[in-house]
Amino acid sequence: MRKRNSPNPQPRVKLSTRKANHALRNLPSVDAILRHPRSAHLQGWLAAQLITKMAREIVNELRQGLLDGNLGASAAEQMIEVAVDRLARNAQDLVGDSLKKVINATGIILHTGLGRAVFAAETRKRLMEIAEGYCNLEIDLESGKRGDRQMHVARLLTLLTGAEAAGVVNNNAAAVMLVLNTLADRKEVIVSRGELVEIGGSFRLPEIIKKSGARLVEVGTTNKTRAQDYAKAITAKTAVLLKVHPSNFRIQGFTEQADLQEIAEIGKARGIPVVHDLGGGVLVDLKKFNLPEEPVVEDSIKAGANLVTFSGDKIIGGPQAGIIVGEKNLIKNVSRNPIMRAVRCDKITISLLESSLKLFLRPQDLFNQHSVLRMLSEPVDEIRARATKIAEMLKSLSGLEIIVEKSTAEAGSGALPVEPLPSYAVGIKAAHFTDASLAARLRQSEPAVIGYTRDGWLWLDARTVDNGEIEELVKRIATLEKPIH
Repeated sequence: MRKRNSPNPQPRVKLSTRKANHALRNLPSVDAILRHPRSAHLQGWLAAQLITKMAREIVNELRQGLLDGNLGASAAEQMIEVAVDRLARNAQDLVGDSLKKVINATGIILHTGLGRAVFAAETRKRLMEIAEGYCNLEIDLESGKRGDRQMHVARLLTLLTGAEAAGVVNNNAAAVMLVLNTLADRKEVIVSRGELVEIGGSFRLPEIIKKSGARLVEVGTTNKTRAQDYAKAITAKTAVLLKVHPSNFRIQGFTEQADLQEIAEIGKARGIPVVHDLGGGVLVDLKKFNLPEEPVVEDSIKAGANLVTFSGDKIIGGPQAGIIVGEKNLIKNVSRNPIMRAVRCDKITISLLESSLKLFLRPQDLFNQHSVLRMLSEPVDEIRARATKIAEMLKSLSGLEIIVEKSTAEAGSGALPVEPLPSYAVGIKAAHFTDASLAARLRQSEPAVIGYTRDGWLWLDARTVDNGEIEELVKRIATLEKPIH
């Protein structure tokens, strides 16, 4: 919630010692807070020692607030009411669910803040089945002996990418770090200057390389790097030739990139493995869905990359995961690295990824079954129809001004950079709300509704709103009562 600035803000003045001591006399004791009638029902929510601890923290906060001048010297009766209110609110926040369902009306399909990929219906069903009890995560049911948790997805990944072997860790940054630590610890990794990317959360490739134990060797320039730049930089300490797909940006104009196949030929001739970090990772030709071309994992394997790394929670539409595919002997070495245990996936991630990958076994059904690809490639006429339906339902509510306009959606998470997706959004103005207060109110509804504000309007982009969410979305807006102050 964005708070308005007071027209005549009063400076916070630290109380004098005498006034502070007088104010502190009104501080309620922990025991008084716990004996208050409105504290009694909290006993059914939390253990008694936790309630006592929270009450003690509140007393300390109030004491510090009085000393700093952030609280007025309220009467004792008022101060205990403040304390009890805080205790009840803090307890409610603690027992309530922090991770909540959200209706995404931002137009960003792979929104990192909102959990990235929406799982397919079949994937959600499998999640419930696995979560309900035990599973054969590391048991070979045929032999009865201990197996490898990677077996549940490795076969699918080799079929879909053409690689000899595969492994999975908890995200792609971990995949890159694990691969480089295995192949190039205390050795050199050659990378183009134009590919030293920063990924989400301010994680920078040079820092990941450093943490892997490898030493970065930059070649070429920001806009031009040729395969021979790699060849000239090779020394006796070179352990990896790394090519990185700039999945979250584009350099245009006077540019040139080293071809993966040429780098692979150099690596093969010199006995140095080539690693291709694709970032997002695509298993099918996106042009079939009328989307911009992105490198397909199988093409990297065919071009001669020894290992390829990519994410499971972007275009693949699965859970957060880092996928490594490539030559069998290299995957075996990576799997034996002690760091693998620190970054391995649990049964939930393995199950979700397995189910997501199986969708690609039936390419003819992808549009209907795969949530991410469907949102990315949905015809704009269908989006306009959905936006119009939302608008018509909202127009029946009083106190609202409703419009429908063309908008621009995006893949998000660096999956399809600088490629806008045509869309339609519903604009809302409410008589008793600013655009910011309306957005704040909807963020705090159940389920939360998140759009974006612009030019005094709250906008709800229909590309990321599912047809099954329309009634709930309208209901949330219909139940608005008054602005948040």
